Amino acid sequence: MSRRVLVVDDEKLIVKGIRFSLEQDDMEVDCAYDGEEALEKARTKEYDMILLDIMLPKMTGLEVCQQIREFSSVPIIMLTAKGEDMDKILGLEYGADDYITKPFNILEVKARIKAI
Repeated sequence: MSRRVLVVDDEKLIVKGIRFSLEQDDMEVDCAYDGEEALEKARTKEYDMILLDIMLPKMTGLEVCQQIREFSSVPIIMLTAKGEDMDKILGLEYGADDYITKPFNILEVKARIKAI
């Protein structure tokens, strides 16, 4: 059974690259490009993993993460350009299970998905 992953980022090229790479590993990938769309998809579909950017239109990734935690324990990996220590701490305190900064190695992302 393949893993179902929600990729949330407003940068369409990043989403396209992640989607292509994860699909090569037989993962089913769904995409959202803003915080509201991500939250709606997380509420209506079941995912095995969510890759979530912090800087999103309409609602930040931190807000999305916090609201998802109100109804789900799905693993969430923050995948973001915000790399300061305080950003990482906030991401984890808001409910993320892991935190990866951009630029990232897609092989590391895939390894972390498999590890969680």
